[in-house]
Amino acid sequence: MIPWRRQLALFPLLLLGACGSTDELPPPAEPARSPPPGERPAGRVVAVGNQPEGLVADARTGLVGVGLTDPDRLALVDARSGRVERRVVLPESPRHLQLERAGGPVLVPAERADALVRVELPSGRTGSIQVGRFPHDAAAAAGRIFVADEFADTVSVVERGRVIERLEAPVQPGGVVAAGSDTRVAVVAVRERAVEVFDARSLRSLGQADAGVGPTHVVSDGGDLLYVVDTQGDALLLFHLSPRLELVRRVYLEGSPYGIAIDRRRGRLWVTLTERNRVVELAAGGQPHVLRSLPTVRQPNTVAVDEDTGRVFVASRTDGTLQLFDP
Repeated sequence: MIPWRRQLALFPLLLLGACGSTDELPPPAEPARSPPPGERPAGRVVAVGNQPEGLVADARTGLVGVGLTDPDRLALVDARSGRVERRVVLPESPRHLQLERAGGPVLVPAERADALVRVELPSGRTGSIQVGRFPHDAAAAAGRIFVADEFADTVSVVERGRVIERLEAPVQPGGVVAAGSDTRVAVVAVRERAVEVFDARSLRSLGQADAGVGPTHVVSDGGDLLYVVDTQGDALLLFHLSPRLELVRRVYLEGSPYGIAIDRRRGRLWVTLTERNRVVELAAGGQPHVLRSLPTVRQPNTVAVDEDTGRVFVASRTDGTLQLFDP
């Protein structure tokens, strides 16, 4: 007999099989609503601002970018002390942050403003580019920036400060990441439950595959491996890019996994469990597996890692705090 949680997780797949149009697709997966913490979070916890979500750590400047809401800001935090160095005004709050390159700028998808904001480090100077409807994530590859326009079902391709192309994507593209030594871009469609890979130079599609029950986030090892968080399916999915896009491994992660970060230098993955207020450390590579689990702040929607020091950062969407610990 299938446990009730597994029956619930399988229900969207049954709906997909019966769908006659994209209007009938089930809604995207969301993080679980976290309970009050039952354990003291690992490391230190500092106040950072209202409803932090979206984190990126830059080893070159020693700064961590943190997305804040109401007021909409990008907090630039000293990675060593946890002190907020600067708050940069944004037209709208982000949920994802990435670096264009080491040392910045930070790529900030300002969702309701339909804009991509580039925030230079450490100055905080900004520039804005109009992109597609409701940009949710952005990644740099092959000298371009690829923006997942979640409500336009497109990927805006930005080059030299302007949109040069809009690629058709699966329904509601959310996470996007550079892969294949910056020659490819992978996009996770959170509503269609699919991952599609594009050539970053020619912009042609290189293939599409199913991405579990309810995928949300994606990271890459920089080469031929993609790691997709299946939030609704309680799993981490491993895809190979070569010789073709293919799902090759599934790692069970109970507790509504959501945020993910990769430490390529140490071969580690960090995944938050929003239902349990924990973050798990996994060995990366072709056979990812759980090494340990640590307590976090409440509602740990986002995690980042400084690949120079190995320090891990977790943001609490509920408490307005940032957790720092050295594994």
